[in-house]
Amino acid sequence: MKIVKFDKPGLPGVLKVLDSGIPEPKDNEVLIRNLAIGVNRPDLLQREGLYPAPKGHSDILGLEVSGIIEKIGKDVKKFNIGDKVCSLLDGGGYAEFSVAKENQTIKFPENLTFEEAAGVPECFMTCWSNLIIRGKIQKGEKVLIHGGSSGIGTTAIQILSLFNCKIYTTVGTEKKKKFCEKLGANFVMNYNKDDFYELVKKETENSGVNLIFDMVGGDYIQKNIDLLSNDGRLINIAFQKGHKVNINMMRVMLKRLTITGSTLRIRDELFKNRIINDLENKIFPEILKGKIKPVIDSVFKIDDVVKAHKRLYSKEHIGKIILKT
Repeated sequence: MKIVKFDKPGLPGVLKVLDSGIPEPKDNEVLIRNLAIGVNRPDLLQREGLYPAPKGHSDILGLEVSGIIEKIGKDVKKFNIGDKVCSLLDGGGYAEFSVAKENQTIKFPENLTFEEAAGVPECFMTCWSNLIIRGKIQKGEKVLIHGGSSGIGTTAIQILSLFNCKIYTTVGTEKKKKFCEKLGANFVMNYNKDDFYELVKKETENSGVNLIFDMVGGDYIQKNIDLLSNDGRLINIAFQKGHKVNINMMRVMLKRLTITGSTLRIRDELFKNRIINDLENKIFPEILKGKIKPVIDSVFKIDDVVKAHKRLYSKEHIGKIILKT
């Protein structure tokens, strides 16, 4: 089978498509013939040498796939050979076949394509765990999402719309602004043209927002703190502009703020299974109704994985970038 590997960390050009043997599933695992593979920013960081695979995880890139089950371990009860599934992997997705834990695998809604289904696990599980479980979002709250046109951002907008939240978001182009408005965001700001901090203050009449979902970090952190209302929550899931900053903690104390963050990759399979069950019960029915849908930017053949990584770097994408085998 084809796999994507790299000998040394570096730019996208270090990625190579090689031949390898098909892996064998363990007793609690399934073997998936991958038809589509999600490309995520952690893949870029791992390829750069900045985010090594956790102990026990595959060193092959790729955290989410969709495809057809080819083989099941002897302890697997939920699935049969031939089932169409998507899965959150412990690495190993950039390949024609992957092994996946039963507890991290799910049958996807029948109205999704394999490419769309490959965009579900990482983004939807990240958004649900942070906005609903960690963020404790309430109906009607005001939420600011940074990076609204990303895979995470487009997913967050759709999930928050189910809670009738007032959604503010930042993007980098007018094209992305129009897309997020059409998707359901109430107030979209182009950070290359306007100061989101001043716009949100003005639009909320200085009352601020209840929750901020941030993947940018850097100088956004203090602005986020200042924009939160009393008892507000700041949730960090990445730090594209840096994670070491000086902040005014007095504002945190006086407004009783909660600053938190998380990474999904290192959580155990039972936690991930809890999120999968929530998605199956709460989100998949909305997908079947057509109210929610993974946003796909582009699809590349696995042989063109270098182009896919370059596309993610370009910041021109809207939604998910997908590989197909």
